[in-house]
Amino acid sequence: MTHESGQQPAIATYVKVWGLLFILAGASYSVGYFGAQGLLRSILLVVLMLLQAGLIVSLLMHLVWERLALVFAIILPPTLLFTLIAIGALDGFSTLFTRNADFAPPAAATPATEHR
Repeated sequence: MTHESGQQPAIATYVKVWGLLFILAGASYSVGYFGAQGLLRSILLVVLMLLQAGLIVSLLMHLVWERLALVFAIILPPTLLFTLIAIGALDGFSTLFTRNADFAPPAAATPATEHR
């Protein structure tokens, strides 16, 4: 069995990845610490989470050095699933907004002031 020198990253790569993961985790905690609210908080947390997941999958699970077919077998199904869920959510929101616009009860007329 031969060992190919291009297949295993250097220890320095692992140290850099762990350091970057530590920084990203600190950024995730700081989002809550500094009190970000609403949509900004959600977007920041999801972006930081996806960055961490991407680093873990690509470098620590060695997908950078795998065959392209294996990468597609692992990455493509969740990507397609997320895309289909996003399309379904957009369709649902479109239906909700259309129904609210078309079937909303009419605004109540303001009563006339009484004359005494």
